[in-house]
Amino acid sequence: MKFGEHLTTHVTPEWRTQYIHYDEMKEQLRSFLSHTPKEGNLLPEVHHLEDGVDPTEQYQAAFEEEFFQYCNTELVRVNTFFAEKLAEAQRKFIALKAELKAYIAHKDQFDPGNKKYSKIPWFADLVDKNARKQKRGFRKMHDLKLAFSEFYLSVILLQNFQNLNFTGFRKILKKHDKLLNTDRGKIWRQENVDKAPFYVNKDIDNIILETENLVTAELEGGDRGKAMRRLRVPPLNEPASPSVFFLMGLFLGMFMVLLVVLILTGVFIGYPYNEYTRVNASDNDTRTVTFERERTDWRIAVRLYRGPFLIILSLFLMAFNVHGWRSAGVNHVLIFEIDPRNHLSQHHIMELAACMGVFWCVSLLLFFYSDFLGISHYAIPVILAGMMLVFFLNPFHILFYDARKWLVRIVFRIISAPMFAVGFADFWLADQFTSLSPAFLDIEYFICFYAFEVPWLSGGIPSHSNRCMSNSNAIRPILAALPAWFRFAQCLRRYRDSKLAYPHLVNAAKYSTTFFVILFSALNSMHVEKYSEDLIAERPVFYIWIVSAIVSSCFSFWWDLRMDWGFANGRAKDHPLLRDSLVYSSVWYYYFAIIQDLVLRFAWTVSISVDELGLLHHEILLSVLATAELFRRFVWNFFRLENEHLNNCGEFRAVRNITVSPNAPTRKAADPSVLVKILPDEEDAARSTRKVPHSIWKEASEDAMRRDEEHPANAELFPIAMPDPTYNPDEDDDDKKNSDDDDKAESEKSFEDEEEDIVALDNQAIRDVLEVSG
Repeated sequence: MKFGEHLTTHVTPEWRTQYIHYDEMKEQLRSFLSHTPKEGNLLPEVHHLEDGVDPTEQYQAAFEEEFFQYCNTELVRVNTFFAEKLAEAQRKFIALKAELKAYIAHKDQFDPGNKKYSKIPWFADLVDKNARKQKRGFRKMHDLKLAFSEFYLSVILLQNFQNLNFTGFRKILKKHDKLLNTDRGKIWRQENVDKAPFYVNKDIDNIILETENLVTAELEGGDRGKAMRRLRVPPLNEPASPSVFFLMGLFLGMFMVLLVVLILTGVFIGYPYNEYTRVNASDNDTRTVTFERERTDWRIAVRLYRGPFLIILSLFLMAFNVHGWRSAGVNHVLIFEIDPRNHLSQHHIMELAACMGVFWCVSLLLFFYSDFLGISHYAIPVILAGMMLVFFLNPFHILFYDARKWLVRIVFRIISAPMFAVGFADFWLADQFTSLSPAFLDIEYFICFYAFEVPWLSGGIPSHSNRCMSNSNAIRPILAALPAWFRFAQCLRRYRDSKLAYPHLVNAAKYSTTFFVILFSALNSMHVEKYSEDLIAERPVFYIWIVSAIVSSCFSFWWDLRMDWGFANGRAKDHPLLRDSLVYSSVWYYYFAIIQDLVLRFAWTVSISVDELGLLHHEILLSVLATAELFRRFVWNFFRLENEHLNNCGEFRAVRNITVSPNAPTRKAADPSVLVKILPDEEDAARSTRKVPHSIWKEASEDAMRRDEEHPANAELFPIAMPDPTYNPDEDDDDKKNSDDDDKAESEKSFEDEEEDIVALDNQAIRDVLEVSG
């Protein structure tokens, strides 16, 4: 693997701009080779020639001066960013240690087993301020463990920043010397990079070691293996297990086959029959009993199965969302503030969606073949809904328990809005609910149908009253407005917490327009029979509905572009209507997203035209539009998280902010001298620079072997700080293309070659190295 690819896949996404620009420096070297003067031909850059000076040497000298100046600029930026992040880490570490000390000092007093503590009721937060202060004065053990694990992740990322940048400088300067047949790059590295503060400073290593010791001794009762498992930092691109791929492929294959069978069944067999008995009375007081049957109303099946289908489809699209975010480097794990050590990958979500899809297809096939199987077809949708509900709500630690717990907690916070503070995951999931509003309506029909129309006791066919099928039901508009209400309440809560009228109150106004659309749509449906169906002009509510829908769609489209995606800010120079920073590979993705968002925001206009002309049944049209809305939300997700990711990049926020207790002892910011300490001037740097060991890899390997003998349980930990076990930083694909002269030069082993070739370690040795940095 080329180092440029290795660097791209191992950088911290939020710090991407602060790493060494390795590819740009490599391009400068390529440009030098392609523009080197030959046979006395001079380039415009060479303006003056000195007598007796080879133009090639003069051009090379000018290039090297510019190249080393660029290297120095890169080095200053890396040093500055490292200094800032190290000072931030030291401040956080001081605060965490102070809070841990406070917790230990009052551990017995606030232990849940303590009688005094146990007398504080669970509702003390609501009725007694003193009890609230007493109960919340110190963090619980769980909160401290979470705070230390997130802090440990942040310092490991900073250590990874050290290693990658040092390797980048070493690789590019080595390449410089090979291409220019000189050793000035090596000399520059020894004089600048080897003495650079970001490399020689080992405070971050001390913080890592002290954090491990604190968590082991104070939070895990001296069990180092348990402490390191809690602090373990997962690899950036940790592959899914073979079992996940097997199950995903199995369920996907079954789902595709069953879907084809389902389509053929619907075309050639049709819906099942409802059998019932009819008693006919004649004039001579005789009664005849006849057995009759009729086809099930297809609209019933559509409404019973459309809601689960939309949920399953949203899971499929979510799997593609996660895959796109991971491929583009959008840190969705940080954005949703989920545990980076335990979360679902796109393969898990695809496996879950395919499994649910198999159950959905089997249920619908049983519904179609219920006459042949001799079972009640109206019981089958209930079984499907019950299985899905039990899966998401079962309390046992199986079937993605942590993910389901996270989802249930977020859903509860959404339903309880505006009682709780709103995070990104809260309003993002509530936005997904707005695109699933037809599923909410189908849930209402499901409950109504089985409560009032299915003859559970007497048997026979459902009631023909159309009580649940009618759109004039007053409950339906209330359910349709629920997702918009959730977002409206969240906006009000965010305004209450931030006191920012813009954008929160403006966003609340946007969702309030949805209430008017639903209201006038319901009034139009309820009173359409009072007006002429042919003369729309006699239906005034219809025009009010259209106007409110246009206002809502325009408002929502503008908000999507300007606020949710960050487009059309007027500052984009290279990409009209977009923004300067783009994450995804092609600019045409962005323009396609704008066009499809505009079209699908106004797709309701097509529904009005088709419905008024009677070209397509309302239920089929609603199903098509619901699927289109899910696709619009699927595209929206890509650019909404991209915009949030860029905001995190602007703040260089790479881990969750686990705040400390407000009552913990506070400290001032870290001593400003820390910046001076790690950014000395040249004279101080020359005096304070320590001798670089012959091989940092060899030293780390030896330490790992010693530590592994003491704590063998830690040998399987894989922190993010070190390279991938299959990657050798001294073997680059470009190096394999050297000429015979380069091979000869490589054979002259020096201190540099010995340092680079020492990494001939097998996979187990690499694991030991990773354990040391972890």
